[in-house]
Amino acid sequence: MSLDSFAAGGAGDSLISETTTQGFRQDVMAESMRRPVLVDFWAPWCGPCKQLTPVLEKVVTAARGAVKLVKMNIDEHPQIAGQLGIQSIPAVIAFKGGQPVDGFMGALPEAQVKAFIDKVAGPAGPGPVEEILEEAEAIAATGDVTGAAALYAEALEHEPGNLRAIAALAKLHLDLGDLEAAKRFLAMAPADKAGDPAIAAVRAAIDLAEQAAALGDHAELEAKLAANPADHQARFDLALALAAGGDREAATDHLVEIIKRDRAWNDDGARRQLLQFFEAWGPMDEMTVAGRRKLSAVLFR
Repeated sequence: MSLDSFAAGGAGDSLISETTTQGFRQDVMAESMRRPVLVDFWAPWCGPCKQLTPVLEKVVTAARGAVKLVKMNIDEHPQIAGQLGIQSIPAVIAFKGGQPVDGFMGALPEAQVKAFIDKVAGPAGPGPVEEILEEAEAIAATGDVTGAAALYAEALEHEPGNLRAIAALAKLHLDLGDLEAAKRFLAMAPADKAGDPAIAAVRAAIDLAEQAAALGDHAELEAKLAANPADHQARFDLALALAAGGDREAATDHLVEIIKRDRAWNDDGARRQLLQFFEAWGPMDEMTVAGRRKLSAVLFR
């Protein structure tokens, strides 16, 4: 699967799905060779089923891939339940290695459902998605963008809404200069997660890149500034262009210089832009830390 096709909406694997009599062998038996599968036997008329389902989904999601939940409507597909001797619902049967290994009946509270999953799969550790993400970050640190991107995409196949993977893929494409791909990946983040620090940082970085792209070659800006050091707009635009080109220290220094010369310029625009730099770079980035020191030295001297 290409990364762009994934960004368009393809999610190859889900922790929660439904199955049929025909699909049971693949969805449950085969899948249980990889990890435990919980089969939730239910029916639309069953009140306790409606109580149990959200609890099951919550705990399975929190297990981060340690188990998978497969739902089977026994009204539409009664054969499997009959073969397993299920006489009342809700009933949850755990499959492991192609065989039923444990189960429970009734709408259990969340704590008991979690204990059941821990018993079947073992207490939740880092989880496969976390392990994939850690490996992806390690590979990205070596400069292997392609290998890292493939692993981040794999993490999203397991957990489509994983913000860490979404932000990382968007940032990788941004670093490669592919703004449109970066924006497509960022759009995968749920709207209610827009304030997540990783998502917000990438969004700020994309905004900066778009602003810098509109400025074009910064040689003209440098010439303007050389001719008139008080040309704050030229200095501001040059800071954007330098930041986009990777010279973050020079970009910071130019904005700090504007603040020194005229704090009120453009409605405190230089300081606000500097704060956007810090958001895009991340709070613990060395240039963010250094930049905050420089800004404080100017503001509180």
